[in-house]
Order: sequence, then structure tokens, then C-alpha cells
Amino acid sequence: MEFTWTATQPMYVRSFLKGKGISRRLLNQIKHHGGTILVNDQPKTVKYTLGVGDVVRVVMPAEEETTVLPGDQGTLPVLYEDEHYLFINKPPGLTSIPVYYDDTESVANWVKSYYEKNHYEDQVIHIVTRLDRLTSGVMVIAKHRFAHTLLEELMLAGKVTKTYFAYTNQPLSGGSHGFIDAPIARKPGSIVERCVSQTGKPAQTEYWLQEQLASDRYCYRVQLHTGRTHQIRVHFSYAGAPLIGDSLYGGIDSPPLMRQALHCHSLAFTHPITQQPLLITAPLSEDLANWLAG
Repeated sequence: MEFTWTATQPMYVRSFLKGKGISRRLLNQIKHHGGTILVNDQPKTVKYTLGVGDVVRVVMPAEEETTVLPGDQGTLPVLYEDEHYLFINKPPGLTSIPVYYDDTESVANWVKSYYEKNHYEDQVIHIVTRLDRLTSGVMVIAKHRFAHTLLEELMLAGKVTKTYFAYTNQPLSGGSHGFIDAPIARKPGSIVERCVSQTGKPAQTEYWLQEQLASDRYCYRVQLHTGRTHQIRVHFSYAGAPLIGDSLYGGIDSPPLMRQALHCHSLAFTHPITQQPLLITAPLSEDLANWLAG
């Protein structure tokens, strides 16, 4: 993988590459693990001073897998793909990464199999956004570590818009548009459940009433401003409207749906490498669509 930029003012190569998002750690990997920094096609060190118009080309070192990840033959629902990112529509029931009791059935395994079948040179899996096992929708996987770092920086800067559709059997107490600002912590005595707690980490969830589907069924469009575990589920329960099917947080059962009614609908951001705007949306999963149609 190579990247090329043109200098617009004099500065050290190190400072120039830092401004492009290349970390000190990645610079070290470039230096010691087979990468190259070229200025006008000549090898240079990070101490070299660039002039205006100099062309800087960075050849990234090949990535080495630190763990053996078996590929799974599941069909990967690809929404969009380029040389830097892969977006998928995760089905419900699939974990994002392998768990201790099953190291073969996860998004990471499916992506690994997809990379193998397409003979990708770099097969290290960089999952950028995760979803709960029973939540469906958009996930993004970076195809190399530099793309992973750049997108994580955008997320930390609040420049990635992630929206969900959440379904409840009663309206939220805050009206058709509101903002839930309540810290979330692990519930005492549980390794899974979370709760609103003043000792927790800050958590902000914004919501809009998307549609009232029936007298006892509401669809909310939700935007996360932080990324805490179970954030939407915890906040909606705290606000008096737990998600339908979410037994962990007080939601009612609604067969044939056998999970919480939550779907990651879209991801939007400016591509950190091409600088093109991206809006990736995921159609509802089959189980959720059938439940709504029933």
C-alpha cells in the first residue's frame, strides 16, 4: 500500500507525515519493518527538510497477523468497498469478533474468508465499529492499519455520524426529539449488563421520532454522540421506553422477533484518504423487516 502527497511549505518529513495522520508508532514500523519514505523518488529520513512542491511517497510495510483467525464460509453482505474500507450489513446473531466459546463464527471470521476468497494481499482484520451480537446493520472494517487509525481519529473528533433505528412499544418521555445525557457504568455484580450511574462514563444519545407505526409501536432515529456499551438500550430503558425484545433492559417480547429491535441504519463521514463524502446505509435485516410487516 502506497500513499503520495505534495508538500506546500518547507518542513521536516516527520512533521509533514504527522500532519497526514501517520503516528510515531507507524513511522517506526515503516522504518524497521520494510516500509520506505521517498521524496521525489529518493529515499529520505524523517529529518529531511521538504521544499514546496516536493512529492512525498510512503510505502507501507506489509502487516503480519499476530493471531491465526480461521475463515468462516458465511455470505458477507457487502454494502460498499474500496481499497481502504469494507462496509457490511451485519446480520443479527453474529458477534463482531470471536468469543472464547466459539472462535469461528463472527464478523471477523466472515471477513477473513472474504479476503481469502478474493486473494487480498493484506488479510489482517481491522474492525473499526462493532455492534452487539443481536443488533443488525452497518459495520465498517478498515483494510489496513493506516485507514483504521484515520477513521478512529475522525470518530474521536465527532466527525462520524452513526444513526440507528430503535423500536419501542411506548413513546420516550422527552417527546418527539430529545437528548439523553446520562453516564453509563457496568452494573454491579454483572459482567454484561450496564446501567446509568453517576460514577459511569459520559454518554449522550440524541433521538427523533421517525414514525409511529401503531398505537403500541414507535420507530426512533437515534444518533450516538458517544460510544458506550449498550448505550441506546440503557438510555432508552432509563428514559422509560426500553427497546422491544430487549429482555435484559425491560423490553417486552414481540414474536416472531427474537432479539432487541435495534438496527444500525447508516454511517456518514468524509473519507479520510480520498476526501469524498460517504453515506452508507443498510436495509433492515430479514427478521426485522418481517416483524414490521406482520
